[in-house]
Amino acid sequence: MTVIWINGTFGAGKTTTAGKLVELLEGARLFDPEHVGYLLKVNLSDQQFTDFQQLPPWRALVPAVIDEIIRFTGQHVIAPQTVLVESYWRELEAGLRSRGHDVVHVVLDADADTLHTRIDADPEGTAIRPWRHQHVAPYLAARPWLTTTANLTINTATTPADEVTTQIHTHLTKSIVLPGSV
Repeated sequence: MTVIWINGTFGAGKTTTAGKLVELLEGARLFDPEHVGYLLKVNLSDQQFTDFQQLPPWRALVPAVIDEIIRFTGQHVIAPQTVLVESYWRELEAGLRSRGHDVVHVVLDADADTLHTRIDADPEGTAIRPWRHQHVAPYLAARPWLTTTANLTINTATTPADEVTTQIHTHLTKSIVLPGSV
């Protein structure tokens, strides 16, 4: 099975794209790796960390949980999650591949102005806007390795959401056999 990891920072369009992709891809399901972080945050509250991705258990558990979901459902998994530390990404990817899964790393890219505008426009994220804004600069710093490791990079500042999903779907149908695409 294949794991489609949708990377990019806040405002790049990960959640929107993942939702549209799940609707478009027969035999695919959405998995939010952040939920593993929530589990660890509660259970490791006595540990010092500012982001659950810093925790080695998060980087070990995410591939294990995705693997179990794939084994249980027999479905491809779409995982929208920002990962800006290259060594963390390498660890996640290796964990997925070691369990026999193909990994398609999609990076949704946008310039800083677009990202800041989208963050400010999100009506559900008002309480965490400052935190999201603070992640734009680290994203821009990580952009070189992200785009180098990506199987597909799409500029979401100039590409409409439906076209982003279409481009990913086209890439997937060329690189893997998806149900309904044969």
